[in-house]
Amino acid sequence: MRDLQFPGRSVAYGSNGAVATSQQLSSTIAMEVLRHGGNAMDAALTASAAQCVIEPHNTGIGGDCFALYWRADQKKLYGLNGSGWAPAGLSDTFLLDRGIKSIGLESVHAVTIPGAIDAWSRLLSDHGTRSFADILAPAIDLAESGFHVHERAATDWDDEVDKLSKDDGARAQLLINGRAPKAGERMRFPELAATLRILANEGRDGFYKGKIAKELVSFLGSKGGTHSLADFSEFETHYVDPIRAHYRGVDLYQIPPSGQGITALVLLRILDGFAFKGLDPFGPDRFHLQIEATQLAYSVRDAFVADPAFAHVPVDELLSDPFIASLRDKIDIKKASPNLSHVATNFQRDTIYLTVADKWGNLCSFINSLYFSFGTGMVSPTTGITLQNRGACFRVEPGHPNTVAPRKRPLHTIIPAMAMKDGKPWLSYGVMGGAYQPVGQAHVMQNLLDFEMNIQEAFDAPRGFRRLDSFEGERGITDRVMLDLSMRGHPVTRPGSPLGGGQGIIIAPDGTYSVGTDPRKDGAALSY
Repeated sequence: MRDLQFPGRSVAYGSNGAVATSQQLSSTIAMEVLRHGGNAMDAALTASAAQCVIEPHNTGIGGDCFALYWRADQKKLYGLNGSGWAPAGLSDTFLLDRGIKSIGLESVHAVTIPGAIDAWSRLLSDHGTRSFADILAPAIDLAESGFHVHERAATDWDDEVDKLSKDDGARAQLLINGRAPKAGERMRFPELAATLRILANEGRDGFYKGKIAKELVSFLGSKGGTHSLADFSEFETHYVDPIRAHYRGVDLYQIPPSGQGITALVLLRILDGFAFKGLDPFGPDRFHLQIEATQLAYSVRDAFVADPAFAHVPVDELLSDPFIASLRDKIDIKKASPNLSHVATNFQRDTIYLTVADKWGNLCSFINSLYFSFGTGMVSPTTGITLQNRGACFRVEPGHPNTVAPRKRPLHTIIPAMAMKDGKPWLSYGVMGGAYQPVGQAHVMQNLLDFEMNIQEAFDAPRGFRRLDSFEGERGITDRVMLDLSMRGHPVTRPGSPLGGGQGIIIAPDGTYSVGTDPRKDGAALSY
């Protein structure tokens, strides 16, 4: 338990329902759904829709969604890959013929077909109890009547003024006289509200087959995109079999590739070979081993993770004992390896993760994202939809597993997680932050299992992340530790903003929920 004489947050406890999101208002909305008879899926989708309005830099209906869902009545874990595909007219040869060797973060070619709405519709139909109109109602009200911007959201919003100023729709709908809203200011999105009303009336087909699709195709075409109505109308998300790895008596489950969840599994499997009991959880040995394992796990990701419909991803081999041992043997516990990953450079802080549990024991681990802040920065003027830039995760490299191709899904960073003990749910959690997410998940898992922190302490604890050029250590990591890491060969620096953000619910054997949320965000953990 935390020292109550210091600032901090208490764990939220309950047994009838639990919610943790990165926005206080969306946590409240989700809890209201639970208290009025909705289940975990109803509450998760309602909260996500609300956050697409009140946290528009991190998420939106122009983005993607991944989910893990434990159905208590079936004792089964479902996984859904809600990522969008590239348009049929886009390929590596198409881009190379035009002198384009990589897909830029603000390029129209980075806009994959948004998967979120189809994912929400599928999840609600299969596992929820409410209508599409029900889950969109709070979001519509917030977009029409307005909402007050919170502190972290205002800070992140202000960082993107230059990006938003480049696009007519973004400038008109997301800025106030050319500036970002300040904390406490009220924002309204009438165009987005009208779009959400169409979806409430017409469901997912209103997005992929109706007026909205036509508007988006026209808008993207005006920017030079290859998107077609068929790319929208023929799109659908799909269920997947979750993959897992064992760590300290716990089975951690992830969405398989095209997601990067396997990176977290490889990372934890490498770390499983080292003894952390007795180490300082904020000390140099802990962070050195994490850095070294991270570089190896990300090298695996960079080489193999891709859309399995287009490339062979040898999941079983990558998680096998001999392969993990071969990686672990490369670690020197005293000094840094010179062989660094080349992809951990695409770090950013922009995603929403939330988790919900209900009185029946259903449990949802849910993530929705535009990728980088406000995605491409392009906003369809007529629909109010901000379009993601997930296609920037593709390579333009013929022969590489993750090269861009028609109707292909890119390597995806968003990774909801769920952990089981003895075949029963123990933890539903996620850590936001793009490329940081596998490290964040491993960090929180170690905090819980190796250092015996409670769920809130596990999120409060200081973090670090080794990018290509340096190890970024939050200010909670002491100067002494940073100097020690530097002497081992890790260039060190302080990040410009906190690393990631996360939420989690632990389920005790007696059914008690313990809930925590990240202090780096504007969120709240609630239970009753």
